[in-house]
Amino acid sequence: MEANINSFGTTSLYLGDAVHILRGFDNDSVDLIVTSPPYADSRIKTYGGIHPDKYVQWFLPFCDELYRVLDSKGTFILNIKEKVVNGERHTYVIELILEMRKRGWLWTEEFVWHKKNCYPGKWPNRFRDSWERLIQFNKSREFMMYQDEVMVPIGDWSKSRLANLSDTDKIRDLSKVGSGFGKNISNWVGKQHVYPTNVLHLATECSNKKHSAAFPYALPEWFIKLFTKPGDTVLDPFMGSGTTIEAANDLGRRAIGIDINEDYYRLVANKFFEHQKSIFELEDLNEHSIRQRYN
Repeated sequence: MEANINSFGTTSLYLGDAVHILRGFDNDSVDLIVTSPPYADSRIKTYGGIHPDKYVQWFLPFCDELYRVLDSKGTFILNIKEKVVNGERHTYVIELILEMRKRGWLWTEEFVWHKKNCYPGKWPNRFRDSWERLIQFNKSREFMMYQDEVMVPIGDWSKSRLANLSDTDKIRDLSKVGSGFGKNISNWVGKQHVYPTNVLHLATECSNKKHSAAFPYALPEWFIKLFTKPGDTVLDPFMGSGTTIEAANDLGRRAIGIDINEDYYRLVANKFFEHQKSIFELEDLNEHSIRQRYN
């Protein structure tokens, strides 16, 4: 398949199969990959659906190309969720993680996206899902990470908890289970911001983006801040409605989006075209105002 390409400043959009398109990319040319591929047997109308038993073999060619184009200190964030088949969770996500590790990927961390506005509900043998996996993979144990960029307010709890410290609070108190971890509560005195946990409490995307599974803007935004700096390159090989690409562009990163679905490709391309046109129109308006002022 011959790929269609559109470029808007530092953003490039590709229409076509990501495996074939990525083969034209240089090694180590991407700093961060954030993507949500079609889940097993999902998005059948838009992507055709992949049977859970065949999912790993379908996804591995993408993994190989992503591994090649990712910088040695880059990060890959994979948003994925197991499907229920015949009353139990299918193991295709676990199987995929194990196969990726055989190919050199390091399973560094796992984040949880808690969908805080999830509708209530239940089934005979389970409750409604209100979370999804965000799995972090790396090529090396040394990778770029800017933790200060995602610090959060310490919260009102600190006012009472830190007001009267015990002697134990003023020293490094080791865990009683022998894990080697410990904490010194007094280190938090006077701090307005602290590091977050690995659980992201974000509402689902409620506005209709003409996509069957658009995740919220704040989700890729958070990872882009954490793992890249301005000028770095962010890739989404299954860009869908372009949320990752939009966030990367807004944060001053180079953005690369790929999708095999022409409707999604055109949706994102039109969005960036209109954005670019509005910038040009604003520049023309400002130039016209300046001319009027000095003529």
